Amino acid sequence: MSQTLQAVRGMNDILPDEAETWDVFEEIVRSWLRSYGYRPMRMPLVEPTPLFKRAIGEVTDIVEKEMYSFVDSLNGDELTLRPEGTASCVRAVIQHKMLHAGPQRLYYHGPMYRHERPQKGRYRQFHQIGVEALGLAGPDIDAELILMGARLWDDLAIDDVRLELNSLGSADERARHRGALVDYLQAHHDGLDEDGRRRLHSNPLRILDTKNPELQSLVEAAPKLIDFLGEASMAHFEAVQQVLKDAGIPFAINPRLVRGLDYYNRTVFEWVTDSLGAQGTVCAGGRYDGLVEQLGGKPAPAAGFAIGVERVLALWRASGETTERMVPDAYLVHVGDAAGRLAFRVAEDLRACGFDVLMHCGGGSFKSQMKKADGSGAELALLIGEDEAAAGEVSLKPLRGGEQQRISADRLADVLMDRLLQVEEDDGGI
Repeated sequence: MSQTLQAVRGMNDILPDEAETWDVFEEIVRSWLRSYGYRPMRMPLVEPTPLFKRAIGEVTDIVEKEMYSFVDSLNGDELTLRPEGTASCVRAVIQHKMLHAGPQRLYYHGPMYRHERPQKGRYRQFHQIGVEALGLAGPDIDAELILMGARLWDDLAIDDVRLELNSLGSADERARHRGALVDYLQAHHDGLDEDGRRRLHSNPLRILDTKNPELQSLVEAAPKLIDFLGEASMAHFEAVQQVLKDAGIPFAINPRLVRGLDYYNRTVFEWVTDSLGAQGTVCAGGRYDGLVEQLGGKPAPAAGFAIGVERVLALWRASGETTERMVPDAYLVHVGDAAGRLAFRVAEDLRACGFDVLMHCGGGSFKSQMKKADGSGAELALLIGEDEAAAGEVSLKPLRGGEQQRISADRLADVLMDRLLQVEEDDGGI
């Protein structure tokens, strides 16, 4: 006997009960994004590998060891399953000349892929909601992006998150800080771990983000980027902070917040939680003014963020959110050939009127079908047997108590609406 095939490790099935929660969450997210004027985008899952090497940086963990890359056997192109969405979004904006029409507020959602060690909140196929504001240079858009996060947590009734901010300044300011940082780290070379020594000259900023507890005191004493910021960068950063203060959004400045992608500059931020173990970041982003030019477009400012869907859903469930199972308005039971033909017409007519109708398929007795109807969660069963079919009628039977009645199929939609409204009134729904 052949072995049963399983899903790829770290790539999970989302089964109906959980998928219904995803649907509710995604509708909340779409409404939230519309309220800020953001429009949807959809990009391919597969992109040219050089896109990510150029955007993310060749010495980042993502490019060095986490990307799912392969060579197209037909033409030899180097391709990669997207590990994040910003580079893909910017590539699409450049390719389709979208900035010619002015600034763009865009969002996308879907799966991303990184070859990591699977653990809670960290999967090889994971889902992100990405929000990108392109063509807007001021600190106001940085602040709006952060306020958007605060609004979403409020909409979801999630309160176990906190905001951390930093500024990475300009390229020149980062270069000066980098020189001082490398000098400092070289003076403490013996205290670095293997990963730190490897990154010392290729990407020293990432050493500041180490999770190694033995390096914390060394990192804490390292030169801080904020001390190298010039007047313009500080004014931008202070303007962002002022909007947050005016809005009553608490935050902490974290000088070690550097983000894992090379394209960031100036404002960077993370929404973090202590409820998900080591994977505490649920939303992160910032400004990336050089990326459009870096990927071949005309220079344009840009900022955005990404939300880890699995992590936010875990927080949402922990906050007490429960999603009711989706149930039909009515379950249609039928026995006999003539009844089956009438059942199809009745079901389609009711759906055309906006009702959710689950029609029994697969045959069986009235008794067995009624068990299915009761298990569906529907309030009402619609019964069609030989007598009903001959008369062009349907028997409407309440499944949670009440009198059964027989109705002409042509009047069924109106009667069904009245009965469902009565159920809502009895339940205190209206």
